[in-house]
Amino acid sequence: MSDPIVRQLDSIQSMLTRGQRNLRMERHSLILWGLAGAGLFLASDSVLTAEQISDTTQRAIAWLLLIAAVLGGTGFADWHLTRRVKEARDETWSFIHRQVVKLLWLLMGVGALFTFATFFFGGAYMLCTVWLVLIGLALYVHGLFSEEVLEWAGGIIIAIGVAGVTARLPFETMKWIAASVFGLGLPLLSLLLDHGRERTFVLRLAQAAGWTVIVLAAPLIAHRYASANLPPELPVIALADYRAGANVAGLSIVSVPAGTRVPVKMELSGDLFRPTPDAILPLTLDQTVEVMLRDGQPTGDIRAPGGTWLLARETHWISIPWMKASLDPAHGPVVESALVVDFHGTPHR
Repeated sequence: MSDPIVRQLDSIQSMLTRGQRNLRMERHSLILWGLAGAGLFLASDSVLTAEQISDTTQRAIAWLLLIAAVLGGTGFADWHLTRRVKEARDETWSFIHRQVVKLLWLLMGVGALFTFATFFFGGAYMLCTVWLVLIGLALYVHGLFSEEVLEWAGGIIIAIGVAGVTARLPFETMKWIAASVFGLGLPLLSLLLDHGRERTFVLRLAQAAGWTVIVLAAPLIAHRYASANLPPELPVIALADYRAGANVAGLSIVSVPAGTRVPVKMELSGDLFRPTPDAILPLTLDQTVEVMLRDGQPTGDIRAPGGTWLLARETHWISIPWMKASLDPAHGPVVESALVVDFHGTPHR
């Protein structure tokens, strides 16, 4: 077959491919949305915290407004820049493009509402996974009509989110990974866009593998570096000495022995039961733990005697797997539940 005929066939095939994938993901879109998402994740520890806004409802509304403002501002900037680029290329907004954009906004709305709901119904440990799955789904759907590399990246992001839940990774670790996927992964993905050209499976696999390694290695290394500042080794103060007035200025370590009663105070509210501000669940330690204090206040660092320091918020210690109510003549109304507290988690190193 002569070269002109081969070129004509290649040209026809390329035209058909462009007709099937008639969308284009702009590079600035990935950069804008990536930086916006990473910024929200990284700012979550210092913006609109429980210390700043103690009321749960007010804090939930504040976060919803913040997310809406960030997503709305990013969406407007993305639309404005995309419109300028399309005008420069003399392109119009296709019907499929408009429908895909509607789907993307629907997914972001679901993520915002889920974040809002966690303030009242729990499940905040799933936040990072939900947002990763949503952004992965958005990229995968967009890639069906535009760039094949977006399909690969979207599927990988979904897999990362699901794997994090399956492996029960601590929330802090998942937050670093989510921030990396948004802040590093999406801008890096913008460099891999090739305007819908057909690539070999080996090349796509190499791109996907390299992208995944960078996106996962960066947060894990950064997390390890941030956690490398281990608390110093200090003399351990017995709980009895601490309660007798031992000096705990600065950093100090207090040993809480096994058998110590730890009352869990709960504030009961609502319209079904009489409000009880001082309800107490009496618990007893089954093993000795050492707690780090700074000027008499717990820092969140805790360990078994001679063990590795753990950060309480980086562990998944407490779960309530079930709760049920019963009513019988012998005992009257009874509410039964299971409380599971496992002293394990991800160490600082």
